[in-house]
Amino acid sequence: MPETRIRLIAPSGYPHDRAAMTRGVERLRVAGCVVDALDVLDRSEQRYAGSDAQRTADINALATLDALPDIALAIRGGYGATRLLADLHYDALRERLGGSNTLLVGYSDFTALQLALHAKSGLCTFSGPMLGADFGAEALSDFTWRHFWQTARSPDSHVSWRTASTTELDAEGPLWGGNLAVLCSLVGTPYFPAIEGGILFVEDVGEPPFRIERLLYQLHLSGVLGRQRALLLGDFSQCRPSGYDNGYGLADSFGQIRTASGIPVIDGLPTGHEPDKFTLPFGALARLRVGAGEAQLSFSGYPHLSP
Repeated sequence: MPETRIRLIAPSGYPHDRAAMTRGVERLRVAGCVVDALDVLDRSEQRYAGSDAQRTADINALATLDALPDIALAIRGGYGATRLLADLHYDALRERLGGSNTLLVGYSDFTALQLALHAKSGLCTFSGPMLGADFGAEALSDFTWRHFWQTARSPDSHVSWRTASTTELDAEGPLWGGNLAVLCSLVGTPYFPAIEGGILFVEDVGEPPFRIERLLYQLHLSGVLGRQRALLLGDFSQCRPSGYDNGYGLADSFGQIRTASGIPVIDGLPTGHEPDKFTLPFGALARLRVGAGEAQLSFSGYPHLSP
């Protein structure tokens, strides 16, 4: 198998845990990867991995490099990608990356780039592990590692998980989504894709249940949820109620949205700010089947590594 060339990109926060970044680079090298653009690990400006211009250049460079990497991998999330959206070279990125097999991978704040690149350039990207938190974790998740390479190396993939949903469902549509707060922050902007009949997945971290409900209501009241075939709930890490909530929790917020939106809401998808996560192609055609406490998701037509 040929070497896999990985180019690091840092569109959001600076690498505060340098030991994790070092572990991630070393694990990728041991796996036979060549890791480039290590200089992004030395950048910081306030809470960001360099100036807006530097971080924008990380993405725009993908349109002008002599040779494209196999994977453009975000080092971490945080915040900052939204500041870059107005200065990305969408036409050039479409021309260079459209039809290529380069994988753009990240999650959390990376969702802003995924939304914009799909809306403005029609690109399929990946919600998946990042350098520091995932590949550089003290204890590497075998689940995450295996599924990342399985998806990256195949023209189609299939995942399944247990769900508490009693819905019986067989639906097809474009797979898309990501961090819930970031999704909602771009509703009504030119950087939010108009996806009809999609399978939308969401996750978040550190938001109390009432805020999760409010964010989901924003997607509902803006008409986004009503245009989807299903809503998949990923991990909602550290999303705990307070004493004031009087027992109101995530199950209540999800139940309210299930009733209000009228679309199938399926829980249990491994995606988000937990060690175990699937790698999901944002924009790929997917089929979702749910029944007997199990959900199955297959997807195809996304960039993948050449054999």
